[in-house]
Amino acid sequence: MFSVLELDVRPGSGLGMFEIGTSLWNVLDTLRGLQHFFPQVDVKYDPDTPITPIILHLRPHLDLLFSGQQQRLSTIAVRKLRDPHPPLSLTYKNSVLSSSEVVLKRVGVSRMFGPTYPGDDLRYPGVSFTFDEDARGDTLKGTVVQADDREQEVKRVVISQKNLDGTLRDALDEVSECPAMAGELSRAVVKVHKGITMHFYPSSSEPVQVLLGATTAQDLVVDLGPPLRVHYKEDDRMTIHARSSQTEGDSDGDYFYNYQQHGIDFLISGNTHIVKKIVMHSNVPGTPLFQRYKRCLWEIEGHPEDDEDESPPRKKFFERVEEIQHFLAPGEAPPSMILNRTDHEEGLRLPSSSTRLFGYDGIILEATESGHVVSVTLF
Repeated sequence: MFSVLELDVRPGSGLGMFEIGTSLWNVLDTLRGLQHFFPQVDVKYDPDTPITPIILHLRPHLDLLFSGQQQRLSTIAVRKLRDPHPPLSLTYKNSVLSSSEVVLKRVGVSRMFGPTYPGDDLRYPGVSFTFDEDARGDTLKGTVVQADDREQEVKRVVISQKNLDGTLRDALDEVSECPAMAGELSRAVVKVHKGITMHFYPSSSEPVQVLLGATTAQDLVVDLGPPLRVHYKEDDRMTIHARSSQTEGDSDGDYFYNYQQHGIDFLISGNTHIVKKIVMHSNVPGTPLFQRYKRCLWEIEGHPEDDEDESPPRKKFFERVEEIQHFLAPGEAPPSMILNRTDHEEGLRLPSSSTRLFGYDGIILEATESGHVVSVTLF
């Protein structure tokens, strides 16, 4: 016996527990606690690009589309309204739209939402209703609704963000700033040898600077709140490559502040409690660290061409490693080291488990074999 899945339709805003603008990381975290309703979640994406749109298919009723760059929920599609596994109930302003007892038809939509422009679908700001399971809805057709069409059964309900000018949104557009983003990181501007400037939603918020060798653990807690996790550094294998023999002793007691909700780790000195390293994660689908961190939209800032240049050049998280390497140091790329993130897990095999580390003065790029940068480390 299945419990009824009850979801309220909020045009332009969301459906049930899903809010337009919520990050992929947050949605999947929510779904882990709702396995009784969503026992199977399929994640679909294009492995050839780090800014692929991502679809979560929650059988049998829901498809959640996330934007390619920000990885934020942009479109919600509800289908198989009559499938009883589990039974689905849709409401709008406390009135039942569709349930096991109520069949949603064209006439019911018109009665509930009022008149709209002619077309194969019924489209309203932030929500549309289609009558063919696979129809895309050509709104340019001036279809005249016949009397019998009033009894057409709705096959899909699609909820998306409203455009302020009233025009239709492309399903692959990035999500505009909205309440669901409040308090979340919008981008992190990286300055090699210095640190990062963190910009938050709403866009009017004051940015937060984290400086290498200056910002303390207490500063982080004051500016960012407590970390989701504190992890004491145990893996010292990279110290064999250090230029100074004192490095190994200096790292005793070092610990990480893990801000997975921002996609950033801070390595803090166990002696001085000052930030030593900053690690930013790109959350590239198909890589071993996918979904351990929210995507951090980092941008590496270069030197301005002259004193009057107010827009110094930048390289962003989705650009290929070769382009970023040339930006950091034109010429031949340095030799890379191979990192296999499954080496410490006996019997664990993952696709694309190996990455390459490219070291420069003050910065390390971790990239897949296909050239996608999965993390950046400042030191």
